[in-house]
Amino acid sequence: MTVELLGGRGTELWPWPGRVFAVGPSHTFLQFANAINDAFARWDRSHVSMFTLADGRMVTDDETGAELAASIGGPLTVPIDMARVKVARLVEPGAEFQFTFDLGDGWTHRCVVEAEKVDPLEVLGIRPAAPLSYWGWGSIPDQYGRRWSVCFVKWKSAV
Repeated sequence: MTVELLGGRGTELWPWPGRVFAVGPSHTFLQFANAINDAFARWDRSHVSMFTLADGRMVTDDETGAELAASIGGPLTVPIDMARVKVARLVEPGAEFQFTFDLGDGWTHRCVVEAEKVDPLEVLGIRPAAPLSYWGWGSIPDQYGRRWSVCFVKWKSAV
């Protein structure tokens, strides 16, 4: 599966940084979300995330799904629990869907299921317990837009 980061925090990225993942038939959307966040250097995981499938169905955690379903502009279908549903059950080769990390900052990713399946033993040398990125390109922005460490030190002179 190929995942490209389109943008976030009101900024569109170009060229899109991307990662290629091995996603197996037993892997859940929650595991895939965690793998994407690992691959795109997300260190603050306290934000809500969700997948939006091509047909409009939403895959998110139970609490967020319930809130979205109860809202006035909520989804037309009941959200799907990302911790329980397997990726392979809802998407097939050639499918395209979206992953959003941090609904406030809207880090938006384009996910495309490759037409050809890969043999994880041949490509990775292992059969990973969770989705795993194995190829990538591009510069990954800091999730809060920081470009350097903010560290203020009060210097004392040795006079």
